[in-house]
Amino acid sequence: MSKILIIEDEAAIRRVLKKIISEESDSYQVEEAEDGLEGIEAIKNNDYDLVLCDIKMPKMDGVEVLEKAKKIKPETPIVMISGHGDLDTAVNTMRLGAFDYISKPPDLNRLLNTVRNALDRKELVVENKRLKKKVSKNYEMIGESEAITHIKDIIEKVAATDARVLITGPNGTGKELVAHWLHEKSDRSKGPMIEVNCAAIPAELIESELFGHVKGSFTGANKDRAGKFEAANSGTIFLDEIGDMSLSAQAKVLRALQENKIQRVGSDKDIKVNVRVVAATNKDLSKEIDEGRFREDLYHRLAVILIKVPALNDRREDIPLLIDFFADKIAQEQGTPKKKFSDEAIKLLQEYDWTGNIRELRNVVERLIILGEKTVSNNDVKLFASK
Repeated sequence: MSKILIIEDEAAIRRVLKKIISEESDSYQVEEAEDGLEGIEAIKNNDYDLVLCDIKMPKMDGVEVLEKAKKIKPETPIVMISGHGDLDTAVNTMRLGAFDYISKPPDLNRLLNTVRNALDRKELVVENKRLKKKVSKNYEMIGESEAITHIKDIIEKVAATDARVLITGPNGTGKELVAHWLHEKSDRSKGPMIEVNCAAIPAELIESELFGHVKGSFTGANKDRAGKFEAANSGTIFLDEIGDMSLSAQAKVLRALQENKIQRVGSDKDIKVNVRVVAATNKDLSKEIDEGRFREDLYHRLAVILIKVPALNDRREDIPLLIDFFADKIAQEQGTPKKKFSDEAIKLLQEYDWTGNIRELRNVVERLIILGEKTVSNNDVKLFASK
């Protein structure tokens, strides 16, 4: 059912428009408002799939209605209704965001085509929003425990902002999944998501990796090279294991956060960057600060939003869901039928001490699937646990 609002001060025109549109399809639910003020109130209180709005009206004209409606419900298409003397104004409303305009008296075919096109556009906008909210299956966060539900709630609240996020938690808990969820649910999702493992890059190369370098700035710098911050422009940069970053690199990251500018190694030229920074660490940064290995000012810049990812042993109620998810994924990857785990096997896995967290659980599930029978039993798990 498509909900359509007609805002028109002339009762005869309203009746004609409503009759034409209502008779076109049973799926069109048409409502009326006799002036701009009444129309805006209706838009505030309802979700319309289309609004048709006259330009010249008492109390509030159509241009003002258009401007206010676009602030209240920006995704709702608005078609302006123009008299002969309003054509220039009608054309100008297109610049303000109107979907189209129709002239009085309305031509039947023109009106119905415009209505159909506008409703199709609304459907596309809604579908795009739905898809944008849907995170790739590669980065699903599986779990219904209180801790995981809390993390998902935080992501929903902060993803659309540019607030910096610091993700903490032990190795193997899925900190990178949180980072990907933040990016894919954000307005930057069409931009790049650049990952940097700060622990895997030698200290002497981390600055070049992050900020780039100019030719001749150090031995081996044979040409100018852009860094990860430039590569992440208009998107997100994920600084994984930031607790392992050198103090000199930390200083440059701090400047990038403060000024939205970076300098390539060997250059004094500023390069503007528009990047959202998400960082992660398995270290206790408070302790690192106390011992002089991490800058306190950088910590406060990064930890605008702090997300703590729990160890698997602290969310054992999620283990059955994780086992099922991994079993399904592994079956797809290997092109084999999905294996089931007996209730006893699942119970034993829930009781196991997961020092390697999610990463370890995934490996164990794969091992049991490869070595076990059609149904993975408690004996299979006991055999694994004894090794």
